[in-house]
Amino acid sequence: MVASFHSFTLAIVACALAFCVQVTLGSITCENLNKDSCAFAISSTGKRCVLEKRLQRSGEEVYTCKTSEIEADKLKDWIETDQCIQACGVDRNTFGISSDSLLECHFTQKLCSLQCYKHCPNIIDLYFNLAAGEGVYLPRLCEEQVGNARRGMAEIKSSGILAPSPESEVNSANFMITPAMAPAF
Repeated sequence: MVASFHSFTLAIVACALAFCVQVTLGSITCENLNKDSCAFAISSTGKRCVLEKRLQRSGEEVYTCKTSEIEADKLKDWIETDQCIQACGVDRNTFGISSDSLLECHFTQKLCSLQCYKHCPNIIDLYFNLAAGEGVYLPRLCEEQVGNARRGMAEIKSSGILAPSPESEVNSANFMITPAMAPAF
């Protein structure tokens, strides 16, 4: 009885704290973010923020944060922590994100590390969707990383988990395709 009361009290304090932080910080608008907090941020509308670099007539580089059309899954008002940036091996000065990084063994090891995979839902959601766009199931890729870091992507590509391309002669009706879901956090 005392333990459940203590848990209930803790839950109320956590909700109150979350409300106070939200009121203090307000809504996140990508265009109001600076270069050091833009990449991997999510606006209050759930759209991902992207860092853009423009060259002015004077030759000076200017960095701006813009709202992209890409929606984050279940996340809003999010500025990624420095701990997640470091744990996942991503860079705040990223201009656009490519699934090509999933082919890099060192990057995939960091992305699949427990520190990143279990504690950084924003970055995992982003790369889960990038991998899915290439026909790769991120949890399987991470499983392969644990077994053999060098062969992970090659094994997934040859395992049948990779969906056939629209131009291939393989009849996609022969594949059982289930919608991919990002890991629940």
